[in-house]
Amino acid sequence: MKIIVGLGNIGKEYENTRHNCGFMAVDAFAKELKTDFEEDKKFKAFMAKSEHNGEKILLVKPTTYMNLSGQAVSKVLNFYKEPLESLVVIYDDIDLPLGKIRVRQEGSAGTHNGMKSIIQELGSQNFTRIRIGTESRGGTAPKQQDLTSFVLSPFSSKEKLIIKKSVEEAVSELKKLI
Repeated sequence: MKIIVGLGNIGKEYENTRHNCGFMAVDAFAKELKTDFEEDKKFKAFMAKSEHNGEKILLVKPTTYMNLSGQAVSKVLNFYKEPLESLVVIYDDIDLPLGKIRVRQEGSAGTHNGMKSIIQELGSQNFTRIRIGTESRGGTAPKQQDLTSFVLSPFSSKEKLIIKKSVEEAVSELKKLI
C-alpha cells in the first residue's frame, strides 16, 4: 500500500493558499482515481482509498492544521502497520522557485513546520517527499516579508496557472513512484 499525504490547512479561507499545495495535489490525484475523501476523526484526517496500477492507495489530508500534521501521519502509519517506504508526503516549499517540483527519498524538514511535525512524530526523515515550489524571496514574491502571512496568502492569477501545472507534474511524479 502507498500512503500519500498532502499537507495543507482545512477551511475555506486556506483553500487556494500557498500552504495548501499538498492538498491540491492529492485532490487532483483523487479526481483522477475517481475517489472521494471522507473525514475520519480517529485519524484526524480526510481519507480516500483507491488503486493505481494494482497498488492500493490511501490518500490522506490531515485535519490537524499544518503544524501538527505528524499526529495524523503517525496514526495512519501505525494503524495500517506500513513502513516508512510506503509513505509519500506532498507539500509546498518556499525555498524552491515558483512551480519547481523536487522529489527526494529523504531529507530534513528545512523551514517547513508540517514536515518538522511529521519527522518528530515518526522519529525519522527517511521517507519520500514531493515538494512544490512556492518561492518566497524575489521573482514573483517580495524580497522582504512575513513568511507566515506569505504562505497563507492566495496565489495571484498568473501564479495560479503555474501552480496548476506544478500540481499536474507532482501527480505525474507520484504515479512514477507508485
